[in-house]
Amino acid sequence: MKAAEELEKQGIYAQVVSIHTIKPLDENAVLTSARKTGCIVICEEHQWNGGLGEAVAQVLTTHHGVPQEFVAVNDTFGESGTPEELLKKYGLDTPDVVAAAKRAINRK
Repeated sequence: MKAAEELEKQGIYAQVVSIHTIKPLDENAVLTSARKTGCIVICEEHQWNGGLGEAVAQVLTTHHGVPQEFVAVNDTFGESGTPEELLKKYGLDTPDVVAAAKRAINRK
């Protein structure tokens, strides 16, 4: 939500969709958002491989291809720290989401 607020300050509207399960995946929500926005950024506190982003990529590849960016943990073991420290360490905080959104928009 903070990233969406930051993007809005920069004149970029970001639709935020909360996907609470990978299986079953709400394919309709994914496709509706993809058609509306023209690109997708998946943000998850999970490993990039085998996570929500890959499930969404499968839906998009099959039904409505659009640029997609991933903000997720990149194949590393978790560590201890405050939530804020961990989000920053693993590239999951607001500036990372904003940067991913801009990369996806630039590929539309």
